[in-house]
Amino acid sequence: MSSYVYAAVRTPFGRFNGALAGVRTDDLGAAVVSSILARTPGLDPAAIGDVVWGNANGAGEDNRNVGRMAALLAGIPVSVPAATVNRLCGSSLDAVMVGSRTIETGDADIVLTGGVESMTRAPWVLPKPDRAFPVGDVTAVSTALGWRLVNPRMPKEWTVSLGEANEQLQERFGISRQRQDAFAARSHQLAHQAWEDGFYDDLVAPVDDIDLTRDEGIRPGSTPESLAGLKPVFRTDGTITAGNASPLSDGASAVLLGSAAAADRIGTTPLARVAGRAAYALEPQAFGYAPVEAANAALARAGVSWSDVGAVELNEAFAVQSLACVDAWPIDPEIVNRRGGAIALGHPLGASGGRLIGTLAKVLRETGERWGVAGICIGVGQGLAVVLENEEAS
Repeated sequence: MSSYVYAAVRTPFGRFNGALAGVRTDDLGAAVVSSILARTPGLDPAAIGDVVWGNANGAGEDNRNVGRMAALLAGIPVSVPAATVNRLCGSSLDAVMVGSRTIETGDADIVLTGGVESMTRAPWVLPKPDRAFPVGDVTAVSTALGWRLVNPRMPKEWTVSLGEANEQLQERFGISRQRQDAFAARSHQLAHQAWEDGFYDDLVAPVDDIDLTRDEGIRPGSTPESLAGLKPVFRTDGTITAGNASPLSDGASAVLLGSAAAADRIGTTPLARVAGRAAYALEPQAFGYAPVEAANAALARAGVSWSDVGAVELNEAFAVQSLACVDAWPIDPEIVNRRGGAIALGHPLGASGGRLIGTLAKVLRETGERWGVAGICIGVGQGLAVVLENEEAS
């Protein structure tokens, strides 16, 4: 049995402390669940076999299974179960993978997947003391991004910051600051043009009572020259800046999956078939390179090769790691992120994988290409990839 993408939608992605800062994560999740239901009016929500939701932080308003909360808030019947998965940046792509397996094993005919993150609203946490009534100050730790409350038994080289890890990747592959800035400028320019062309109009639904209709982080005037003026963030002599890395972001995404037989109950035809999936892991500090082998394995499981691939959606956590992955694959770089990427659109951790799937499915339909790959790097040394097939092109 095969699984298919039937519908995909996301919120506009907001910048840290931006337009979506006042919206709770469970409400962001409910917004895209409601949008999916509105786009499939023939679907009885009670027919959904499961909800699988991605979320990376889970330390604040997204605690207690935010996928279940979002489903309930959106009016999904209480009889529909829900789970929240956490594979950090890959959480909603993992949700799609879990949901597609659920369909392919026959455990459900229809699965609603997606993910959410508000990096703005991620709380500060206080660790509980090792003994009662300690003397002295206690430090509140931000849960918005990266390592926190690190186990002292972890090797120090594993627990460097995400930025430092990617500076190490830059040294390993010799990817210049100039290439990174050019890649970042391309992301902004393509994302802006995509909105101007109307590409995202049916992939993005605004959040009620919020004045945000487009992704908040896009800077259409970005050029390699303007980005070259920004100072490195992680090393004084480094190459990574605020301009060639993805910003902290808020947002949610949803992807409706089903079997071929579910088409009548959903009331629409599939957009793409889930043809292959894979996860890959390596040293935690090398996480930015992990999509390389994840994509290679997913293609092998789909029974196709890179020469068959006509579109790639790769999450741009950092320009340097994106370039390292693209350089490792035997592909034309122009097929990667044709409609912009996370450097421009934003990277709300738990929502980004769903964005990749929705965008990839539409790009395949738009271009008439048959095979596409969605890939994402994940902190602590992991990567995920999914292969989609546009069966209209077969």
